[in-house]
Amino acid sequence: MSGTFVVTGTDTDIGKTVFAAALTAALGGSYWKPVQAGLADGTDSETVAHIGGIAPARILPERYRLGIPASPHYSAARQDIAMDLQDFDLPRVEGPLIIEGAGGALVPVNPKLLFADLFAHWGLPVIIVASTRLGTINHSLMTVEALRSRHIPIHGMAFAGAENEDSEESICRIGGVRHLGRLPWIDQLSPVTLKTAFATHFNLVDFVT
Repeated sequence: MSGTFVVTGTDTDIGKTVFAAALTAALGGSYWKPVQAGLADGTDSETVAHIGGIAPARILPERYRLGIPASPHYSAARQDIAMDLQDFDLPRVEGPLIIEGAGGALVPVNPKLLFADLFAHWGLPVIIVASTRLGTINHSLMTVEALRSRHIPIHGMAFAGAENEDSEESICRIGGVRHLGRLPWIDQLSPVTLKTAFATHFNLVDFVT
């Protein structure tokens, strides 16, 4: 599926959803968050639609919407919901598709299935979103190793936050992964400011070839 990527992160709350919104908008694609854990404060799908200016028809419904804001395996168990690998067939769409995981690559879907296992099942290229804050080298390289151990293709690293040239270079050099760009923190998130930031700090060609 050309232009189709999985977006995962090295941790939670690092800018993964903002990057996914920016990439979906830039590619004119569709967005899918298979599992949403936590509904009270809004969903990632709603955030992507709002800040990315994505049409409702291009926001695909979640396979599971879980009320408790926790690891999906825990949230699902508390609601007596059983999630398994066969529940996550890729949706059919026209054009690019951006799939966002929950938290990091090793977050459990159920007690025996991790998101990285889903990624391996899909066989799609994965973009790792990493914060530039302290600790990012360790978290990023561990994520790279976790994906590589499952033979998951890594498209590259997308960083989020203030520039940290040494950390960004070290991660990509040691991990043997491509530096796709860095999305700075944006004070006033909107479709316009997000589009401008993505166009300034990323090269769209890296996502369409």
